[in-house]
Amino acid sequence: MAWRFALVIDPVASDIRRDDFSDTLAVIDPDGPALRVGDLSAQRGDGVFESLGVVDGHPQEVGPHLARLAHSAGLCDLPEPNLDQWRAAIDRAAAEAPAGESVIKLILSRGVEHGPAPTAWLTLADAPDNARSRTEGVRIAALDRGYALDVPARAPWLLLGAKTLSYAVNMAAIREAKRRGADDAVFVTSDGFVLEAPTASIVLRFGGRFVTPTPNAGILHGTTQLSLFAHLEQRGFETAYETVPVSDLGRADAAWLLSSVRLAAPISAVDGEAKAVDHAFTDELNAYLLSPRD
Repeated sequence: MAWRFALVIDPVASDIRRDDFSDTLAVIDPDGPALRVGDLSAQRGDGVFESLGVVDGHPQEVGPHLARLAHSAGLCDLPEPNLDQWRAAIDRAAAEAPAGESVIKLILSRGVEHGPAPTAWLTLADAPDNARSRTEGVRIAALDRGYALDVPARAPWLLLGAKTLSYAVNMAAIREAKRRGADDAVFVTSDGFVLEAPTASIVLRFGGRFVTPTPNAGILHGTTQLSLFAHLEQRGFETAYETVPVSDLGRADAAWLLSSVRLAAPISAVDGEAKAVDHAFTDELNAYLLSPRD
């Protein structure tokens, strides 16, 4: 990934409101050092983040991403982020984006242990080439997440609904999926229900009805999925949040992985079993997801 731009954000108390945050944003070399050795983002993965797609300089779904950043910060007992300040930082970075697709990442760390303030920064980079995933689809392997469906409600300290920097398990799942001949993984509960992919939401289609796993099962409520559901509802389709059994991965007539950068990637196989890809409808979904969305 080619880094193009980076900002360090001086945290501002959430109750301060102002018109100009430029003095709280410091441009830094995107390839240079930026963190202290003891920063807990690197030491323990103790922080939260968001990744926004940028299309031709337009940052996509800024409001939903900022709302989720604040939600994750609250779950992790981090200071409440000043969303106006973060929005100003996003606008500053987007001004540096080239034509085509880019990605802005927001990171909020607990900072140095026992330090006076959290650490916050933002990066802009070229988006990876996702053309093949969007057209040919992705093969998935269903992997046991290691807990039952009711665990997130019983053990909120596991932070299963927060987008944290602790992504070692997610990356290990993708490596395991590739060892099994797939491109990506979909996590399932130990009692047989679909959750999400390591870096994406999942949507299944049954005729004219679109279903995604309910987010109260300790999964991230996907910003792209939310936007797509609103779009589908405007087109007259039915959408639903449900408890999804693993068997529905094969039973659905079409399925997609959705994320802010990859957009809609059709699922072409589940655990080695081929699945039909609706290429025309996928193209329609991605045309919408590539349009400017706030």
